[in-house]
Amino acid sequence: MKKFNFRKVLDGLTASSPGGSSSGGSSSGGGSGAGSGSMHSGGTAGAAGTPREEIQEILSSDCFQICKTVRHGFPYLPTALAFDPVQKILAIGTRTGAIRILGRPGVDCYCQHESGAAVLQLQFLINEGALVSASADDTLHLWNLRQKRPAILHSLKFNRERITYCHLPFQSKWLYVGTERGNTHIVNIESFILSGYVIMWNKAIELSTKTHPGPVVHLSDSPRDEGKLLIGYENGTVVLWDLKSKRADLRVYYDEAIHSVDWHHEGKQFMCSHSDGSLTLWNLKSPSRPFQITIPHGKIQRDGKKPESCKPILKVEYKTCKSSEPFIIFSGGLSYDKVCRRPSLTIMHGKAITVLEMDHPIVEFLTLCETPYPNEFQEPYAVVVLLEKDLIVVDLTQSNFPIFENPYPMDIHESPVTCTEYFADCPPDLIPVLYSVGAKHKKQGYSNKEWPISGGAWNLGTQTYPEIIITGHADGSIKFWDASAITLQMLYKLKTSKVFEKQKLGEGKPTAEIVEEDPFAIQMMHWCPESRIFCVAGVSAYVVVYRFSRHEVNTEIVSLEVRLQYEVEDIITPEPEIIPPFPDASSQLPSLKSLSGSTNTVACEGMMKDSIPCLSVKTRPVRMPPGYQAELVIQLVWVDGEPPQQITSLAVNSAYGLVAFGNCNGLAVVDFMQKTVLLSMGTIDLYGSSDPYQRQPRSPRKNKQFTADNFCMRGLSNFYPDLTKRIRTSYQSLTELTDSPVSLELERCKSPTSDHVNGHCTSPTSQTCSSGKRLSSADVTKSNRRGPGRPPFRKAQSAACMEISLPVTTEENRENTFSRSRSSSVSSIDKESKEAITALYFMETFARKNDSTVSPCLWVGTGLGMVLIISLNLPATEELRQTEPVMVSPSGTVLTLKGAVLTFSCLDCMGALIHPPYEVWRDPNSIEDNEKMRKRKLVMHSPSSSQDMGDYQFAVICSEKQAKVFSLPSQTCLYVHNITETSFLLRADVVTLCNSICLACFCANGHIMTMSLPSLRPMLDVNYLPVTDMRIARTFCFTNEGQALYLSSPTEIQRLTYSQEMCDNLQDMLGDLFTPVETPEAQNRGFLKGLFGGSGQTFDREELFGEASAGKASRSLAQHIPGSGGIEGMKGAAGGVIGDLARARLALDERGQRLGELDEKTAGMMTSAEAFSKHAHELMLKYKDKKWYQF
Repeated sequence: MKKFNFRKVLDGLTASSPGGSSSGGSSSGGGSGAGSGSMHSGGTAGAAGTPREEIQEILSSDCFQICKTVRHGFPYLPTALAFDPVQKILAIGTRTGAIRILGRPGVDCYCQHESGAAVLQLQFLINEGALVSASADDTLHLWNLRQKRPAILHSLKFNRERITYCHLPFQSKWLYVGTERGNTHIVNIESFILSGYVIMWNKAIELSTKTHPGPVVHLSDSPRDEGKLLIGYENGTVVLWDLKSKRADLRVYYDEAIHSVDWHHEGKQFMCSHSDGSLTLWNLKSPSRPFQITIPHGKIQRDGKKPESCKPILKVEYKTCKSSEPFIIFSGGLSYDKVCRRPSLTIMHGKAITVLEMDHPIVEFLTLCETPYPNEFQEPYAVVVLLEKDLIVVDLTQSNFPIFENPYPMDIHESPVTCTEYFADCPPDLIPVLYSVGAKHKKQGYSNKEWPISGGAWNLGTQTYPEIIITGHADGSIKFWDASAITLQMLYKLKTSKVFEKQKLGEGKPTAEIVEEDPFAIQMMHWCPESRIFCVAGVSAYVVVYRFSRHEVNTEIVSLEVRLQYEVEDIITPEPEIIPPFPDASSQLPSLKSLSGSTNTVACEGMMKDSIPCLSVKTRPVRMPPGYQAELVIQLVWVDGEPPQQITSLAVNSAYGLVAFGNCNGLAVVDFMQKTVLLSMGTIDLYGSSDPYQRQPRSPRKNKQFTADNFCMRGLSNFYPDLTKRIRTSYQSLTELTDSPVSLELERCKSPTSDHVNGHCTSPTSQTCSSGKRLSSADVTKSNRRGPGRPPFRKAQSAACMEISLPVTTEENRENTFSRSRSSSVSSIDKESKEAITALYFMETFARKNDSTVSPCLWVGTGLGMVLIISLNLPATEELRQTEPVMVSPSGTVLTLKGAVLTFSCLDCMGALIHPPYEVWRDPNSIEDNEKMRKRKLVMHSPSSSQDMGDYQFAVICSEKQAKVFSLPSQTCLYVHNITETSFLLRADVVTLCNSICLACFCANGHIMTMSLPSLRPMLDVNYLPVTDMRIARTFCFTNEGQALYLSSPTEIQRLTYSQEMCDNLQDMLGDLFTPVETPEAQNRGFLKGLFGGSGQTFDREELFGEASAGKASRSLAQHIPGSGGIEGMKGAAGGVIGDLARARLALDERGQRLGELDEKTAGMMTSAEAFSKHAHELMLKYKDKKWYQF
C-alpha cells in the first residue's frame, strides 16, 4: 500500500527547477499528452517520497570546469623543425601558428601563437629550457619551456623588414636575424631588445655590385672563429663578415641561387646547395671559385660538358665523422626527366649514394649529432625528416639506413577520420587483449635502437582507469587506441573492406554503388565493451556485426539484404484513409517481403536496378585472423531504381542478439544470432493504429510552417560538408517560396537520392539539382504519375537544418504543429515527407503505460522529435532462443520533443544509471571450452540496481532542442529543459562523473553544457568551441569521468575535460619538457689547435653588441612586447641552481625594467616641478609691486 501511494504522488508530480530553467508538466495520456501537456512553473509536491526528497543529486556547478588536456596526432600543415641535442626534445611549427614539442612517449606539448601566423623557423636555446620562434607576421617569440604549459616571455615585432632566417650560436645570448632586404640584425635573448649593431647588405657586398643580393637565406658563425659570421644571400653571394672590424673578410659568388649552407666542423670549408641541383664546396683559402662542384643526380654528358641541371637541392647538411667519411645529406636534387619520382632524401657517405623515397613531400630535415659543439667531429647518428603528413627518423649507424619505430600516434590521418567514439572507464582486460591481437600485424624491419627523441619526464599520475578511443576512417578501416593517462597508442586495426569484393573498374558494367569515392567509409560505430560486440555502418548503406575471437578461423561471411524504401501512393483521395492496425507480430516473420516495402516496379528506359545491394560481399570462405571477425553483413538494396539511403542511427544489444538501424525511410531490426530480418518498414508505418494525431482532410496550402524533414544535423551528409553549407545558405530562399510553379519544380526534384531540401542531392554520385530543374529518369516518371489535379506542395524543413542564427518556428500549439508537420495519409506532402530514425536504444523498461514489470524494448527517436517504444518478445530459454523467432511489436507508446531526438538513457528509482543488458564475452571459436562454459551468460541490469527496480524508472530523452525526463510506466513528463532556441545540439550523452550522472551537450553555437539528472538543473554553460567545420560536428563526443574529444584538424585529436577534479590534477598528469642535464664538456683542442685555431675563444659578443658600444636600435624598427610567461611562468621551472638562476635573472630583468620606468617618471616629475616653480616665480614678480585696486 505504501508503494502504491508513493507512485500516485510521483505520477501526479509537477515540478520545476529553482532557477526557472526547467519546468514540470503533467497530463494524462501516454501519447502527445506526455510531451505536449501544458508547461508551467510549479512547486515541488509537498508529500513525502517525491523525487526531490528521495533523490539527492550530489553534482553541483563546482564540479565542472572546461579545460583542454592534450592534443594527439601529426601537427597539421608543418613548416619548421628544431632539436635540442642535450635535452633531446623536438619542436615542430605549423602554418596555423601552432608548436608541438615532443620528448619521450608521454611528453607531448601543444602551444599556439595568439596571432595564428605561420611559424617560419624554430631555434632552441640549447639546454636552457627556452625556444625562439619566428612567425610569418615578422615577430620573434621567446618561449619558456621550464613549465608544463609553455608561455611566451618576450616578443619582438619587426615593423619595417620581413624576417627570413634566424641563427642562435650555441651558448650565446645574441640571436642573428636575417631579413628580406638583405640586412642582418642582432637581438639580445635575455632582454629581447634589438642591438644597435646592424650588418647592412650594401656594406656586405662589393661596391661594384650593381644588383641587390636578395634576402638572407643563411646565417652561421664560423666553427673556427666565433667572430666571423657567414651570410648567404639568395642570388648566390656568400659573405664571411668580421664582426669586430665590421667588414667582409671574403666574398664568394656563384651563378645559381643558394638554398642552404653548412660548415665543415674545422671551419675551413663550407658547402652550398643550389637551385640547379648542384652542391658546391668552397675553401676559405681560395674563394674565387668553388673547390668542388657536384650534381649528384645529374647525368654525365658524353662530350665532357657540365652535367645537366636537376631539381633544386632545398637543404644540405655536411656532417663529419672521426672514424669514417663525412655524411652529405640533402633533400631534392632529382633529375627532371623522372617526373613520377617521389620526394627523396639522399645520403652520400663516401662513394655510396642512398636515395630514400618518401610518401609525402619533405618540409624539413635535421641531422642528430652526438655533440652540440660545432667545432668538433659531429658524429651523426640519425636524421629526423619532417614530411607534410608524417614524421620519420632514419638510423644512420646501420648501412641499410632503417627507420625507427615511431612511438607517437602520427598516423591517425593515414586515411581521413570520418567518425570517433570515446570510452572511459571501460573493462580493464580490453586493452591488453586488443594489443595482443594488434601486435601480430605490426610492420617489421625497424631499427633495433631506442627512439632518439627521449627528453623530458613523464609519470602515470593519479588517473588509472582505462580509456579507449575508436576512430573510423574513409577507407573502411577502424583503429582502436589506448588513451589511458592522456597518452595515445595504437592497439588494433580492423579493415572492414575485407568482407567485400574488390571493386573492378573498366568493365563497362553498370554499377550499383551510391558512392564513387571511399565506398567503404565508416559512418557510424556501436561498441559494447563488456560483450566485445562491435557494429559498424558504412556510407554505402550497409551494417557489419563483428564478434571478437582470439583464434583464427576460415568461414563464409553470412549476408542479409533488406528492402527499406518508403513507397509513395499515386492517388490522392479527399477522404481520410483508414489506417490499418499494426500487423500481428506472428504474421510478420513468414512474409518479410511484405514488410520491406512494395515489390512493384515501374517501367522506364533502360535496366532498372532493383533488389541489388551497393557492394558485393565475398561468397568464398575467408580467412579471419584473431581479433574482430565478421559475424553478419546487412545491406540495404535498391528499390525500383532508387538507391538506398545512408544509415542515420545504429544500435546493437548482445543480450538480445539484435541489431537495429534506421535511415530517412524507416527502421530495420535484425536478429544476428539467427541471421534473420525481424522488421523492415517505413517510419510512418511504425505508428500503425497507435498514431496519437487526428488526421483530418485539409489543404496542404494552409501549412506555412517549416518544421519537419528527414534529416537532423547528426545524420545530415556526414561526409560532405560542402553540401550541408549549401543546404544551410539556401534555407532562407526556401522559406520565401510561395505556392507557385517554383514549388512544383522543387517538388519534382524530389527523389530518394535527394535530401528533399532545395533539391540538393545527398548522394555523392549525383550532381546538385539547381533550383530543382535537373531531374533523373525516376523523377520524371514520378512527376508523370502525378495526377493533373494534384496541387503543387512545398516541402517542410527540419529545424535541425536551419542556420544557427535563424529563429525556430514558434510553437503556438504543439499538438497542432505536429499534426500538420507529420504525416497525414491524405496529404501528398506528408506522404512524401520522410521521417528519419535518428536515435535507437535497447533497454529493459516499461513498454506501456500500465505495465507492472519491465521487459525488453527498443526505443526509437525520429527527426521530428517523436519517440516510439517497440516491444521485444524474446524466447524464454537459451535453447529456444536459437530456434524460436523473436517477436517485434509496437507498444503504442508515443512521446514528443522539440527537434530531432539525439539520445536516450534510463535511470532507476534512486536516480542511478541503468546499463542496458549485455552478454558476458565468450570466445565463439574456442576449442578448449566445454559445453557449460559455452553457454551464454547474460547480465540483465546493473549491479547497483535494487530489487525494487521494477517499481518505476526515469527515462531521459534529449533532442536537438530540449531534454525531458519521464516517469515510467506512467509516462508523465516530470522535467523539461529547453536547451536552446536559436541553435541546436550536435551531440548529447548521459555520462558518469564523481560517482553520479549528468547530461552533457555540445551545441552548434559552440556551447558545452551539462545538466543534472533527473532534475535537468543547468550546471555548466561555456562558449567553448565555435563550430567552424563539419569535422568538429561529426567527431565531437563525450564520455565518462568528465572527458570529451573532437578532431581539431584533419590530422589531430584534441581531448578536453569538463571536470573540475581533472583540471586540478592536470599539472601532475602532464610531462615535463625540461629536465636538469649537464651540458657535455667540450673536447680538448690541443696546444697546436689552440695556438693556430683562430681567435674564437677571446671573442666577447657583449662588448661588441651591447648598448655601450653599438648604441640603441631605432625604435621604429622593432617593438618589444612583454609576454605572459613572467615570474608566474617560472613557478613551473625545474629545481636546482639552474632554475634558481633563471628565476633570479628574470626577476632582475623585470626589476631593472621597473626601476628604469621609475627613473623616467621621477625625472618627468622633477622637470614638471621645476617648470611650475619657474612660472610661479615669474607670476610673483609680475604682481609684486601692484596695489589691490590695480588688479
